[in-house]
Amino acid sequence: MGESFGMYKMGFDEEVIKHITSANIACGFHAGDPMWMRHTVDLALRHGVAIGAHPSFPDLNGFGRRNMVVSADEAKNDVTYQVGALQAFTADKKLQHVKPHGAMYNMAVNDESLAQAICESILEIDPDMILVALAGSRWLDIAEDMGLKVAREIFADRALNADGTLVSRSQPGSVIHDTAEVVERSLRMVTEGKATAITGEQIDVQADSLCLHGDTPGAVEMAASLKRELEAADVEILPLARILG
Repeated sequence: MGESFGMYKMGFDEEVIKHITSANIACGFHAGDPMWMRHTVDLALRHGVAIGAHPSFPDLNGFGRRNMVVSADEAKNDVTYQVGALQAFTADKKLQHVKPHGAMYNMAVNDESLAQAICESILEIDPDMILVALAGSRWLDIAEDMGLKVAREIFADRALNADGTLVSRSQPGSVIHDTAEVVERSLRMVTEGKATAITGEQIDVQADSLCLHGDTPGAVEMAASLKRELEAADVEILPLARILG
């Protein structure tokens, strides 16, 4: 959320926020700016939604979705800068979680140096913050070994490869736009721990968090339908901090 910039409005934050419990808010490096950060934090507070930082590589032109070669120190300091900026907009200067965005997230799944740098930043800022990272990834093991709280994440509107990673947005079918399909696959992942890869394989998934992109066309309908159907299946939807204890 909070991925608008200046006069350019992006996403459906004011409606999606009614149906979620935790929000990842852009911190200015891929999208967002101080005015939109303030607006989105206030929006989350009004709706009782827990706040998390959504840091990225410094890539406004590419919306943070282009791979970048950066040193571990650069990555660590970039995350620290962005998390600190969002913290400053909260009344108690506390955030629930950190979930890196785009290429930073996807690269950290396989790049142990980058994964560790992100974890170091979080631990130094506030060891009570939760790292949100891809379910089944080595990144989660690294974070837990470092003493960080972690939330395993699956995606409502993104297709999966057979190894559990996200299908690249450059590939056809990477983003799922059909609400019924989004709901059906999400229910199966949450209640059965199973998902179908884009190539047809059945894979195991285990997660604490279900991600929906606020800028996906139909995001409002998806969010409302997901909440309704999950609750109908007796799934309790809570902020991450309450799930993890």
